[in-house]
Amino acid sequence: MDLRNKNVLITAGPTIEKIDDVRFISNFSTGKMGYALAQAAEQEAANVFLISGPVSIPKPNNVKVFEVESAQEMFDQVHSLKEDMDLFIMSAAVSDYRPKNKHSGKIKKEYFGDNLTIELEKNPDILKSIGENKRDNQFLVGFALESQDPINNAKRKLINKNCDLIILNTANTKDSGFGGDYNTVKLLFKNGNIIDLPTMKKSDLAFEIIEHF
Repeated sequence: MDLRNKNVLITAGPTIEKIDDVRFISNFSTGKMGYALAQAAEQEAANVFLISGPVSIPKPNNVKVFEVESAQEMFDQVHSLKEDMDLFIMSAAVSDYRPKNKHSGKIKKEYFGDNLTIELEKNPDILKSIGENKRDNQFLVGFALESQDPINNAKRKLINKNCDLIILNTANTKDSGFGGDYNTVKLLFKNGNIIDLPTMKKSDLAFEIIEHF
Protein backbone atom coordinates (compact mmCIF):
# COMPACT_ATOMS: atom_id res chain seq x y z
CA MET A 1 0.00 0.00 0.00
CA ASP A 2 1.33 3.41 -0.97
CA LEU A 3 0.93 5.53 2.17
CA ARG A 4 1.62 8.89 0.56
CA ASN A 5 -1.08 11.33 1.70
CA LYS A 6 -3.06 8.50 3.31
CA ASN A 7 -4.70 9.13 6.68
CA VAL A 8 -3.36 6.56 9.13
CA LEU A 9 -4.73 6.09 12.64
CA ILE A 10 -2.52 4.22 15.11
CA THR A 11 -3.28 3.29 18.70
CA ALA A 12 -0.37 2.57 21.03
CA GLY A 13 0.61 1.87 24.61
CA PRO A 14 -1.51 0.62 27.50
CA THR A 15 -4.74 1.94 28.87
CA ILE A 16 -5.21 2.44 32.60
CA GLU A 17 -8.46 1.79 34.47
CA LYS A 18 -8.69 3.60 37.79
CA ILE A 19 -9.60 1.73 40.97
CA ASP A 20 -9.37 4.89 43.07
CA ASP A 21 -7.51 8.16 42.71
CA VAL A 22 -4.08 6.55 43.26
CA ARG A 23 -4.43 2.96 41.97
CA PHE A 24 -5.29 1.45 38.61
CA ILE A 25 -5.40 -1.70 36.48
CA SER A 26 -3.09 -1.78 33.47
CA ASN A 27 -0.46 -3.90 31.67
CA PHE A 28 3.22 -3.85 30.71
CA SER A 29 2.88 -2.23 27.27
CA THR A 30 5.47 0.49 26.63
CA GLY A 31 4.06 1.77 23.33
CA LYS A 32 7.37 1.20 21.52
CA MET A 33 5.89 -0.83 18.65
CA GLY A 34 3.03 1.57 18.00
CA TYR A 35 5.30 4.61 18.18
CA ALA A 36 7.74 2.96 15.76
CA LEU A 37 4.87 2.29 13.36
CA ALA A 38 3.73 5.90 13.63
CA GLN A 39 7.22 7.19 12.81
CA ALA A 40 7.60 4.74 9.92
CA ALA A 41 4.23 5.72 8.43
CA GLU A 42 5.15 9.40 8.74
CA GLN A 43 8.40 8.75 6.89
CA GLU A 44 6.35 7.10 4.15
CA ALA A 45 4.55 10.47 3.77
CA ALA A 46 1.32 9.44 5.50
CA ASN A 47 -0.78 11.77 7.63
CA VAL A 48 -0.47 10.02 10.99
CA PHE A 49 -2.87 10.29 13.91
CA LEU A 50 -1.48 8.56 17.00
CA ILE A 51 -3.80 7.82 19.91
CA SER A 52 -1.60 6.95 22.85
CA GLY A 53 -2.17 5.61 26.31
CA PRO A 54 0.25 6.67 29.08
CA VAL A 55 3.86 5.99 28.03
CA SER A 56 7.30 7.37 28.86
CA ILE A 57 8.89 7.48 25.41
CA PRO A 58 9.39 10.50 23.12
CA LYS A 59 6.61 11.45 20.74
CA PRO A 60 7.25 10.72 17.04
CA ASN A 61 8.10 13.68 14.85
CA ASN A 62 5.45 15.31 12.63
CA VAL A 63 2.67 13.13 14.03
CA LYS A 64 -0.59 14.35 15.55
CA VAL A 65 -0.72 12.79 19.03
CA PHE A 66 -3.86 12.38 21.14
CA GLU A 67 -3.15 11.37 24.73
CA VAL A 68 -5.74 9.26 26.55
CA GLU A 69 -5.84 7.14 29.69
CA SER A 70 -8.77 4.74 29.74
CA ALA A 71 -10.14 2.32 27.15
CA GLN A 72 -13.32 4.39 26.95
CA GLU A 73 -11.32 7.53 26.19
CA MET A 74 -9.39 5.67 23.50
CA PHE A 75 -12.64 4.29 22.04
CA ASP A 76 -14.16 7.77 21.88
CA GLN A 77 -11.06 9.29 20.27
CA VAL A 78 -10.80 6.54 17.65
CA HIS A 79 -14.44 6.94 16.70
CA SER A 80 -14.15 10.72 16.48
CA LEU A 81 -11.54 10.28 13.71
CA LYS A 82 -12.55 7.04 11.99
CA GLU A 83 -14.53 8.41 9.04
CA ASP A 84 -11.53 10.14 7.44
CA MET A 85 -9.06 7.27 7.90
CA ASP A 86 -7.67 5.03 5.16
CA LEU A 87 -5.70 2.72 7.45
CA PHE A 88 -6.11 1.66 11.08
CA ILE A 89 -3.20 0.07 12.98
CA MET A 90 -4.55 -0.95 16.37
CA SER A 91 -1.43 -1.79 18.35
CA ALA A 92 -2.53 -0.52 21.77
CA ALA A 93 -2.81 -3.01 24.63
CA VAL A 94 -6.32 -2.05 25.69
CA SER A 95 -7.53 -3.25 29.08
CA ASP A 96 -10.32 -5.76 28.60
CA TYR A 97 -11.98 -4.84 31.91
CA ARG A 98 -12.38 -1.84 34.20
CA PRO A 99 -13.60 -1.48 37.78
CA LYS A 100 -17.37 -1.15 37.79
CA ASN A 101 -17.20 1.42 40.57
CA LYS A 102 -14.26 3.80 40.97
CA HIS A 103 -13.67 4.92 44.53
CA SER A 104 -13.18 8.60 45.27
CA GLY A 105 -9.94 9.42 47.05
CA LYS A 106 -7.69 6.61 48.28
CA ILE A 107 -9.03 3.27 49.47
CA LYS A 108 -8.01 2.73 53.08
CA LYS A 109 -7.22 -0.83 54.08
CA GLU A 110 -8.59 -0.11 57.57
CA TYR A 111 -12.02 0.30 56.00
CA PHE A 112 -12.04 -2.92 53.93
CA GLY A 113 -10.09 -5.18 56.28
CA ASP A 114 -8.07 -8.17 55.06
CA ASN A 115 -9.96 -8.66 51.76
CA LEU A 116 -10.96 -6.25 49.05
CA THR A 117 -13.15 -7.40 46.16
CA ILE A 118 -13.22 -5.27 43.01
CA GLU A 119 -16.05 -5.95 40.59
CA LEU A 120 -15.02 -5.56 36.96
CA GLU A 121 -17.02 -4.86 33.82
CA LYS A 122 -16.04 -5.16 30.16
CA ASN A 123 -14.54 -2.27 28.30
CA PRO A 124 -15.75 -1.46 24.78
CA ASP A 125 -14.00 -3.51 22.10
CA ILE A 126 -12.33 -0.86 19.94
CA LEU A 127 -10.97 -3.21 17.28
CA LYS A 128 -14.29 -5.02 16.82
CA SER A 129 -16.23 -1.78 16.65
CA ILE A 130 -14.07 -0.55 13.77
CA GLY A 131 -14.18 -3.92 12.02
CA GLU A 132 -17.96 -4.00 12.13
CA ASN A 133 -18.31 -0.55 10.58
CA LYS A 134 -15.31 -0.03 8.29
CA ARG A 135 -15.78 0.72 4.63
CA ASP A 136 -14.40 -1.50 1.86
CA ASN A 137 -11.65 1.04 1.16
CA GLN A 138 -10.49 1.11 4.79
CA PHE A 139 -7.76 -1.34 5.85
CA LEU A 140 -7.77 -2.63 9.43
CA VAL A 141 -4.71 -4.04 11.20
CA GLY A 142 -5.04 -5.64 14.63
CA PHE A 143 -2.49 -7.06 17.04
CA ALA A 144 -2.73 -10.34 18.93
CA LEU A 145 -0.58 -11.19 21.94
CA GLU A 146 -1.04 -14.89 22.65
CA SER A 147 0.47 -17.42 25.04
CA GLN A 148 -1.32 -20.64 24.00
CA ASP A 149 -2.25 -21.95 20.53
CA PRO A 150 -1.19 -18.61 19.06
CA ILE A 151 -1.92 -19.22 15.38
CA ASN A 152 -5.45 -20.49 15.86
CA ASN A 153 -6.28 -17.80 18.39
CA ALA A 154 -4.96 -15.12 16.05
CA LYS A 155 -6.98 -16.56 13.15
CA ARG A 156 -10.13 -16.41 15.27
CA LYS A 157 -9.41 -12.79 16.13
CA LEU A 158 -8.81 -11.99 12.46
CA ILE A 159 -12.26 -13.36 11.58
CA ASN A 160 -14.22 -12.21 14.62
CA LYS A 161 -12.94 -8.62 14.46
CA ASN A 162 -13.18 -8.42 10.65
CA CYS A 163 -9.54 -7.41 10.28
CA ASP A 164 -7.56 -7.41 7.04
CA LEU A 165 -4.37 -8.31 8.89
CA ILE A 166 -3.45 -9.55 12.36
CA ILE A 167 0.08 -9.08 13.69
CA LEU A 168 0.83 -11.90 16.11
CA ASN A 169 3.42 -11.91 18.84
CA THR A 170 3.80 -14.25 21.79
CA ALA A 171 3.78 -13.49 25.49
CA ASN A 172 6.64 -14.65 27.73
CA THR A 173 8.87 -15.31 24.72
CA LYS A 174 12.31 -13.76 24.23
CA ASP A 175 12.27 -10.79 21.83
CA SER A 176 8.50 -10.83 21.46
CA GLY A 177 5.73 -8.80 23.03
CA PHE A 178 5.93 -6.04 25.61
CA GLY A 179 8.85 -4.08 26.90
CA GLY A 180 11.95 -4.70 24.84
CA ASP A 181 13.43 -2.97 21.81
CA TYR A 182 13.08 -6.11 19.66
CA ASN A 183 10.05 -8.02 18.46
CA THR A 184 9.26 -11.23 16.59
CA VAL A 185 5.94 -11.39 14.76
CA LYS A 186 3.87 -13.32 12.27
CA LEU A 187 1.56 -11.59 9.81
CA LEU A 188 -1.80 -13.32 9.26
CA PHE A 189 -3.77 -11.99 6.32
CA LYS A 190 -7.48 -12.20 5.55
CA ASN A 191 -6.73 -14.24 2.42
CA GLY A 192 -5.08 -16.96 4.53
CA ASN A 193 -1.45 -16.06 3.90
CA ILE A 194 0.93 -16.17 6.88
CA ILE A 195 4.33 -14.47 6.82
CA ASP A 196 6.98 -15.11 9.49
CA LEU A 197 9.22 -12.11 10.04
CA PRO A 198 12.63 -12.54 11.69
CA THR A 199 13.47 -10.97 15.03
CA MET A 200 14.49 -7.34 14.59
CA LYS A 201 14.42 -3.99 16.29
CA LYS A 202 10.93 -2.55 16.56
CA SER A 203 12.08 0.54 14.68
CA ASP A 204 13.12 -1.67 11.72
CA LEU A 205 10.18 -4.03 12.08
CA ALA A 206 7.76 -1.14 11.69
CA PHE A 207 9.01 -0.47 8.14
CA GLU A 208 8.94 -4.19 7.35
CA ILE A 209 5.33 -4.46 8.48
CA ILE A 210 4.27 -1.44 6.44
CA GLU A 211 5.85 -2.97 3.32
CA HIS A 212 3.32 -5.84 3.58
CA PHE A 213 0.15 -3.74 3.65
